[in-house]
Amino acid sequence: MLAMVHPFLRCLRPTLHIAHRGGAALAPENTFAAFRLAVDRFRTDMIETDVRVTSDGELVIMHDATLDRTTNGEGPVASHSWSHVSTLDAGYRYEGPGRSFPFRGQRVRIPRLETVLERFPRTLFNLEVKDDLPTVEDAFAHVIRDAGAVGRVCVGSEDDAVSKRLLRALPDACHFYPRNAVTNLIIGLRAGETPRTDDPYDVLDIPLYYGGARLVDTQFLFRAAKIGRWVNVWTVNDRSEMEKLVAEQVGGIMTDRPDLLRDVLG
Repeated sequence: MLAMVHPFLRCLRPTLHIAHRGGAALAPENTFAAFRLAVDRFRTDMIETDVRVTSDGELVIMHDATLDRTTNGEGPVASHSWSHVSTLDAGYRYEGPGRSFPFRGQRVRIPRLETVLERFPRTLFNLEVKDDLPTVEDAFAHVIRDAGAVGRVCVGSEDDAVSKRLLRALPDACHFYPRNAVTNLIIGLRAGETPRTDDPYDVLDIPLYYGGARLVDTQFLFRAAKIGRWVNVWTVNDRSEMEKLVAEQVGGIMTDRPDLLRDVLG
């Protein structure tokens, strides 16, 4: 008998089009420019994105711990106030064809989590909390609840301790597995073992390859489905891999190329 699945997953059907950081190959990652392109042009089913905390406690959309790679700012996000972070050019480092930097100076900014949820009220999100800071889970839960978004987000952290705190803060939300928990589950599923079904996580967000081995195949997906777990793979930018995963009926594909994945899915 198939296990029960979280309500967030019941209306979903493979294969989901998931824009990784909004579609990092086509626009500045984790910005409204990327999110709007993914939603309006490529009809993405879900946006995968990351959450960090400024020095004064604002939750912002940012992958890296530092500002240097994607903006004209420097240093850790956590050492700057929102009033400073909000002025930075989040399109400054994005390179177009021929290093043309097409978004530089175009008022592309780092967004706040609450603003993203407000501007995309019908979009599903996969939200990863990156910072292990005291009470980050409470601030995060407050924003999610205040936006009325509990039913359209899957949340979590790579860090197992942060994930456990998020579970306590948002027990009714969908949660993806953290690093150690998902590693143990993958090992068990690939070995054909019957894993425990009482753990509190719902979704496996996993790489397609690890150490040269392809983690996902039809048998792996069948075993995950038997215990009510959904599988998303990251970050797939190759057409042939996308086509194979769709044929295998993977739950979702996270990609930097939402244009290519939309073409594959039709």
